Amino acid sequence: MSTTGIPPAAAGGETRVAVVMGVSGSGKTTLAQALAAAWPATFLDADDFHSDEAKAWMGSGRPLTDAMRLPWVERIAADLRARVAAGERVALAFSGLRRGHRDLLRAAGLPLRFLFLHGDADLIGARMGAREGHYMPVSLLQSQFAALEDPRGEADVVTVEVSLPPDEQLRRALAALS
Repeated sequence: MSTTGIPPAAAGGETRVAVVMGVSGSGKTTLAQALAAAWPATFLDADDFHSDEAKAWMGSGRPLTDAMRLPWVERIAADLRARVAAGERVALAFSGLRRGHRDLLRAAGLPLRFLFLHGDADLIGARMGAREGHYMPVSLLQSQFAALEDPRGEADVVTVEVSLPPDEQLRRALAALS
């Protein structure tokens, strides 16, 4: 444990991958993009690793199964390994709802830290309702909360409250990575 109360990054050494996680609509993309600019790092959105079939499935109002999510997480882990091997830092927006999926990223052997955007379903639902052009309908928010295996208490997870202003979220994220 460091003097800041934040455990050292997994796999030792400087954190190379910041995984901004939470349910859909929690602000993962916003924080990960701000983090990529300030840290600095390459921004990646885990949604870009979904197959067209998975996006269509969710777009029709059906939640993905764990079996459908597994190849998605494996593609992300492989990409992260290649980027870190090439010397990049990465700020990844990733739901990370299941402990097993977080463990798959941990098993990639990369020095990473999870930043969990935790918040109230009503606030997050209102945000989802206000955004345009996203394949994830508000109707799936409750399935996201149902699938979430709460990461608070996992050694490499720092909780950031959704209700904080974006600049304060970024400040806390940067502090967790330093």
